[in-house]
Parts: sequence; C-alpha cells; structure tokens
Amino acid sequence: MKAFKATGTFLMGRDTQPFSKEVAAKDKEDAEEQVYSIMGSKHGVKRFRIDIDKIVPLKQEDITDSVIAYKTSKGEQ
Repeated sequence: MKAFKATGTFLMGRDTQPFSKEVAAKDKEDAEEQVYSIMGSKHGVKRFRIDIDKIVPLKQEDITDSVIAYKTSKGEQ
C-alpha cells in the first residue's frame, strides 16, 4: 500500500470546512473513495458536499499519521 494525502473542503451546514486527510491505498482512485467514506462516516456528509482539491502521494518520512505509517511500512494488502 501507498500513502496519500487528500486536501479539500466539505459543506457542514452553511459553513465550508477545510480538511486534510492521510490514507493508505492502492492508488489515487482508491484513496479518493476512502476519503469520501471516512468523511461521510465521521461527519455525516454526503459525497456531493465533499470537494477534494488534490490527492498527492506521500513519502514514508512525510507521513504524520502513525496508523498510516504502520500500514505502508509493513506492505499491508
């Protein structure tokens, strides 16, 4: 697995909230799906209210989330 960082905004009520989320995924498309899933589950936001600006791959030394660092360092499938 690879680490990706997604940044963007989501609509929470009338306010737009910025977000930045690190995920472990196979590719960019999988990372995008995970971000939609996590943000929807955590904040109760529908997919059409989430705007992902960019998804970039991360190097192992740039990962700040310890769970993502563990998943990517062990080569978890």
